[in-house]
Amino acid sequence: MTIQIRKAVKEDCERLMELVNELALYEKAPQEVTVTLEHFIESGFSEKPVWWALVAEAGGIIAGFALYYIRYSTWKGQTMYLEDILVTKAMRGKGIGGLLLEKLFEEARERGFRRVCWQVLDWNEPAISFYKKYNAAFDGEWINCAVDV
Repeated sequence: MTIQIRKAVKEDCERLMELVNELALYEKAPQEVTVTLEHFIESGFSEKPVWWALVAEAGGIIAGFALYYIRYSTWKGQTMYLEDILVTKAMRGKGIGGLLLEKLFEEARERGFRRVCWQVLDWNEPAISFYKKYNAAFDGEWINCAVDV
């Protein structure tokens, strides 16, 4: 089976939202997905997008994605932030996650970023094991904070 990694296009958004919902279900928080398809599309494909994504296509079907945005560190400058990476359950174990991550790192280097960062749930052992293969640094010192406004 041939896996193609490419940049997401607007027409992928409906499928990407399906995968976002699959990820939320896996993370035991399906009720937390409140973004509409329209807002999702506008945020990624307007004149000034705030997110970009890579998709993994197998047999003409999107089997995974990596969605990222740029954040700013006063210490490090611009940094690529990986918001979500997902490979569908049926397609896991076929190297798709690695292909997505490698392409993401390549894009970060091309854009002049020196760091890619992300979060992982502490109970998600398969993901933690996957990230360890890339020598990811795990930081247990910082606590996530958020306020719904």
